[in-house]
Amino acid sequence: MDVKSVSESKVEIAQVMMPQHSNPAGNIFGGEIMSIIDNAASIVAARHTRRNIVTASVDRIDFISPVFVGNVVFAKASVNYVSRTSMEIGVKVDAECLITGTRAHVASAYLTFVALNENDKPTTVATLTLETEEDERRFREGKKRKEERVKSRKKHDSHQPCIARTKK
Repeated sequence: MDVKSVSESKVEIAQVMMPQHSNPAGNIFGGEIMSIIDNAASIVAARHTRRNIVTASVDRIDFISPVFVGNVVFAKASVNYVSRTSMEIGVKVDAECLITGTRAHVASAYLTFVALNENDKPTTVATLTLETEEDERRFREGKKRKEERVKSRKKHDSHQPCIARTKK
């Protein structure tokens, strides 16, 4: 079984917000920030597993402050928790005004990814080595969120999906 540390897969990405990312008032669309969050988290999940991964869920995204055209958005992402085939990735998003240098926390999110094998079936992921007290805290909190997700899913899983995927 592979073992990896949190630091081996963490990532920080940056992107300048342009007019096409905004509404007419110059505020960046929440969906644009969500896309950056999913991109950063998927990089972390792929680095941790070195496999094809899919987004299984987004627990929540909290938008804290607005982002404007011309701001640089920084998304910091790392693995919080791993189970047998899935992992929770935490993402913190900051924005910086390049004119003033002011930087603000603008969003946070937790996403769950599942690793897939060559047949697109869930497969085991590397266990996680916790190097710091913060890693340990995030792991404990991620485990609690996973338990809540499972409990919530059991309440709502009374129906079967009706979509089938065909292989190429």
